[in-house]
Amino acid sequence: MLDQIFNIVKQFGQDTVVDNPDVPNEHNNEVLADATKTITSGFQNVLAGGGFQNILDLFKGGGSNAGSGGGISGLLKNPMVTMMVGYFISKLVGKYKMAPASASNVANSLIPNALNGIINQTNDPNNAGFTLDGLIGSLTGGQQEASGSGGFSLQNLLEQFTGGGNADAGGNSGGGFDLQDIIGGLTQKAQGSFENQSGGGGLMDLIKGFIK
Repeated sequence: MLDQIFNIVKQFGQDTVVDNPDVPNEHNNEVLADATKTITSGFQNVLAGGGFQNILDLFKGGGSNAGSGGGISGLLKNPMVTMMVGYFISKLVGKYKMAPASASNVANSLIPNALNGIINQTNDPNNAGFTLDGLIGSLTGGQQEASGSGGFSLQNLLEQFTGGGNADAGGNSGGGFDLQDIIGGLTQKAQGSFENQSGGGGLMDLIKGFIK
């Protein structure tokens, strides 16, 4: 799943990074890798802090397919997204010595556009290979471990809110699942994933492996 996220970032980074004279060509791939890590580790931090509900709310918007509150303008108002944008601006200025104005332009374009692409692909019923289960699983150290017992699927949970599935739940408490239990389990998995990464490697090493 991380490779798919990197490819989305790479797609939206063509104009923002690769064809941008403010970003030296020799740094293009590393900037794209850092943008990918900004998004993935941002989600991972939110999960570890018990914020799965915030991620679910972000994906419920449906990206550019949403109403007036969705799309890029809606994402830029989301605290989680502004956190990622701010972190990426600091990375561009500190690591790549970009001017703050140029760094802000890159971050405010690349991060929300890439997130919008991720959200749209996750909400696309015809894209079975890009699911919320796969995304969360890649951030918590497992493939489908994000799914609870009894065949519960995070993607089905998302579809109940976006109208893409056969919803049998009203609100957060129906359908035979307890959202608080789900959040608790995902929080523990994300925290455990952080502990495993502390010994070396981690997301950035994985992401750099996708650079060709």
